[in-house]
Amino acid sequence: MLTPREIVESLDRYIVGQDEAKRAVAVALRNRYRRSRLAPELREEITPKNIIMMGPTGVGKTEIARRLAKLVDVPLVKVEATKFTEVGYVGRDVDSMIRDLVEASIRLCKDKRMAAVRIVAETAANERLIDLLVPGAQKRASAPVNPLQLLLGGGQPISEPAETEEEKAQHRTRREEVAAQLRAGQLEEELVEVEVEQNSTGSDAMLALGIDINLNEMMGGLIPKQKKHRRVKVREARRILIQEESEKLIDMDDVIREAIEKAEQDGIIFIDEIDKIAGAQHGSGPDVSREGVQRDILPIVEGCTVNTKYGPVKTDFILFIAAGAFHVSKVSDLIPELQGRFPIRVKLAPLTEEDYKRILSQPEHAITKQYAALLETDNIALQFTDDALSAIAHYAHRANESSENIGARRLHTIMETVLDDISFNASGEHPLIKVVVDENYVKEHLSDEFDGEDLEKFIL
Repeated sequence: MLTPREIVESLDRYIVGQDEAKRAVAVALRNRYRRSRLAPELREEITPKNIIMMGPTGVGKTEIARRLAKLVDVPLVKVEATKFTEVGYVGRDVDSMIRDLVEASIRLCKDKRMAAVRIVAETAANERLIDLLVPGAQKRASAPVNPLQLLLGGGQPISEPAETEEEKAQHRTRREEVAAQLRAGQLEEELVEVEVEQNSTGSDAMLALGIDINLNEMMGGLIPKQKKHRRVKVREARRILIQEESEKLIDMDDVIREAIEKAEQDGIIFIDEIDKIAGAQHGSGPDVSREGVQRDILPIVEGCTVNTKYGPVKTDFILFIAAGAFHVSKVSDLIPELQGRFPIRVKLAPLTEEDYKRILSQPEHAITKQYAALLETDNIALQFTDDALSAIAHYAHRANESSENIGARRLHTIMETVLDDISFNASGEHPLIKVVVDENYVKEHLSDEFDGEDLEKFIL
């Protein structure tokens, strides 16, 4: 398990600034590990210290959650609080966040088990591929017989002649040749016919209501699984067969048990846009539905047991991280019981012009690096000068100050405008061309919008 300092350093690779939020998240994650090492009696008494992040749009709240999911080996889901206030869906099925967490945990545990048995699965899949590529491997003990004919005594099974030693030797030689060709990657484009299972899920209407019913599961597996034949290339057939062989090697009941425990003890739920369900309390109107959603979420955050199709799941030790801009409402507008369940409050600062410049170039997958990689596929070697980055940052900061502040998301819109001509004219049919974007180029493509204070082009 990473130390808090290591977690912050990892987040620094992708997110600029917001050190206070990174520290809070890092300590919360480390505390999960510390708690796991305590005696069971004491462990049951220690509950997570939930976090609420407050800050303008586009400053990194959601990005912190997104990067956490990739950074730590724990199930994490992100939900929008506003989905529970939609018309006809007010406060309904807040338990779905727990069901989503369990599904994420099962995927995590299953992937880990499948990675552990991959070598064995690949060997079995290659044997099956050889069987598909070298027909005649089936036993030729007897010809098929009509059961009705046997019942009426109308005939006896007719045995086919067994393979001769020479035929067996030829068959073994052919299999060895095909196996060698497979290892050398010479048969990847060959077509083979594989049998695949068809997944049966509930209807779209039932899934929309959050009801996922598998009739075969309800009937205890009595209904035979539907299968169909597909003609695919060897590389695709190998992927299908490895998946099938891997699933044969793992115990799904054991995976589900481990996944539920992991969801209960290590799960993280990120509730975004929580400020949209906060508001001054009145007797009627939309505030009532928002307060209703808060009261529905409250028992889950406090700790309760939610029934899922995999079994009951306790929410007492799940870590909740909530986030919201809180432009109109305040944290104090949440119902007191819910406020008390988020003891750690972190304020994210608005981005400065210098922050925008760092976002453009410093993160591991910075915006400028993304565009350079995209255009490189069309033989354009894109390079940004330092003064160009300063100019783009200046325009982004100015646009956010003059109109709606959408934070770092503004950079994407500005970058699209700056590189519009280059992206349109690049075709890949020409030799490698080096294009340097400097301050003059940026001003040339952006000044018209700003000279007239026409910022509509940059409003998402």
